[in-house]
Amino acid sequence: MTVGFDSYFIMSSAPFIQANTNGRLHSADEPSVSPLNRGYLYGDAIYEVWRTYDRVLFAWSEHWARLERSAAALYFPSLPGPDEMLAQIRRTAAAYRDAAGYAGELYIRLQLARGEGAIGLDPALAGAAHFVILAQPCPKLSDAQLEQGQRLSVARALRRNPAEALNPAWKTGNYLNNLLCLREAKQRGADEAVILNLAGEITEAAVCNIGFVRDGVVLTPPLSAGILAGVTRGLLLSEIAARAGVPVREETVRPEDLDTMQEVFLLSSTKDLQPVGEIDGHHYKTGPDTVTRRLKTAFAAYAAEQAARWAAERTV
Repeated sequence: MTVGFDSYFIMSSAPFIQANTNGRLHSADEPSVSPLNRGYLYGDAIYEVWRTYDRVLFAWSEHWARLERSAAALYFPSLPGPDEMLAQIRRTAAAYRDAAGYAGELYIRLQLARGEGAIGLDPALAGAAHFVILAQPCPKLSDAQLEQGQRLSVARALRRNPAEALNPAWKTGNYLNNLLCLREAKQRGADEAVILNLAGEITEAAVCNIGFVRDGVVLTPPLSAGILAGVTRGLLLSEIAARAGVPVREETVRPEDLDTMQEVFLLSSTKDLQPVGEIDGHHYKTGPDTVTRRLKTAFAAYAAEQAARWAAERTV
């Protein structure tokens, strides 16, 4: 039986996601982007993701600064101002809470495309930048994920695109490299991928930075390996490790080093630190009596402090 386009949306059972396209609030399963939108046609877009703690946007300024760096790297002519976007995020979050009856923590994604215009690669064909904001519940780690950790596998078919080609430090709408590496890892039964650079060094996972613990010291690949400058990773280096009393340093890590590590964890804005239990048969310590859990506890305390500090300005 052939299912028509309109029937797809009627039959879809996906959870409700609130969208805001250039100021217009609507359900995310309603088409809203022109086929000529350059984000759709070419991945000519940038984005950021925030989450809330106690309904307060976490690390708003850090994410916005990275959005501006990505925009400059892609030669976006202009961006909406942060106050304007914060007001639109508040509208989107309020609409989601009203529609879903949800009072918990939110995941907020802001994507900006260069615009739309005649078909062609030339950026000069684009009009004004377009934005889409999405709001939904922030994902949570299950008890099993927290206690047993994620299972990872090193991608073998592809390597991380080098900075000289398309810099992973730019948070763009082009995620095919990550997507295909993740697909390969999933085919082997893993939850996430570990991606190597052209030199055979570990960079990051498909959607997270990665950290290691060896002899009580936290190690994370340097930015020069070709990784996203993750906000959570940056906070680990500047704030969290010191609060937890754990030494931390950037260091090159290769696949042959995996059996020298006692712990491994992933870092992301939506899930902070999540433990890893295995990488391709190498098993790592997880659970309450770990450096990872100590760091996770210190991060939660820091997030609570920031939520209290910014409650008046950034509550959504």
